[in-house]
Amino acid sequence: MSISDDTLRNGENAADEPRNDQTPHKQTADTPDAAPQSTTDTDKAASAREGTTVESTADNATATLPTGEGLQASKKRRRATVAVVVAAVVVVAAVGMFVWHEQPSFCSAICHNPMDSYLPTYEASIDGSGTDKWGNTVEDASSMLAPVHATAGKTCMDCHVPTLSEQLTEGAEWITGNYASPLGERTLDQLVAARGLENSEEFCMNDTCHNFSREDLEKKTAWMGEINPHSPQHGEQDCGLCHKAHRESVMYCSQCHTEAVVPDGWVSYQESEDLLAQSGTAGQ
Repeated sequence: MSISDDTLRNGENAADEPRNDQTPHKQTADTPDAAPQSTTDTDKAASAREGTTVESTADNATATLPTGEGLQASKKRRRATVAVVVAAVVVVAAVGMFVWHEQPSFCSAICHNPMDSYLPTYEASIDGSGTDKWGNTVEDASSMLAPVHATAGKTCMDCHVPTLSEQLTEGAEWITGNYASPLGERTLDQLVAARGLENSEEFCMNDTCHNFSREDLEKKTAWMGEINPHSPQHGEQDCGLCHKAHRESVMYCSQCHTEAVVPDGWVSYQESEDLLAQSGTAGQ
């Protein structure tokens, strides 16, 4: 029995049409759009984010740490800073030491024993009494040049110019104890030589100290009459023969002229010799 072509076509069409019991699946509100991720997937994602954060933080920390070159540069900066500070301290100390070295207190502090008796002669008031380098009472301190020069703003170094050889010798003598106490008097000739000058006139009479001439001096003491210590009748006399710094000044002319006027506060030549003999430093 044969099947017609119409019957076959009808059968194919019927196969293409949906059956009534095969209705399309409809989504409901209870059905999610996509299946939820598993707990394992969520943990992996969180771990991945945390890992990224940790790596980022570590990278930042690593970036802030100095590298080998950075450490070297930092050390160099620190060393440079320390060197500058040390240099500044040394400079300040050196300047302070130099300033102190110029002060009379330095002489007494460093060479305390042999110079102790000299400092009071410098610090004495010219308006009163004082003591000389031997500790003897001086009724008129203005008869000593040291306090007079101190009042004028002068210091030890303005008259005493230390030479290197002199300082080395004195330092060695002080360490070994081979010195007199008080120290022996420096003569004006020695002071003149230390400055590299020719005579006491250059040492005393100049623009920074006593700015006048011998003629001016002679006029100042003309009231003393024939025995004028600044008169050149016996030739030019050394200033230090009469003028003393750390003891009473001496009227040197009285060695021959007993009638010579002794200025107030001064001593005669013979009185000066007696003091020297008592102190054991005769001839100084």
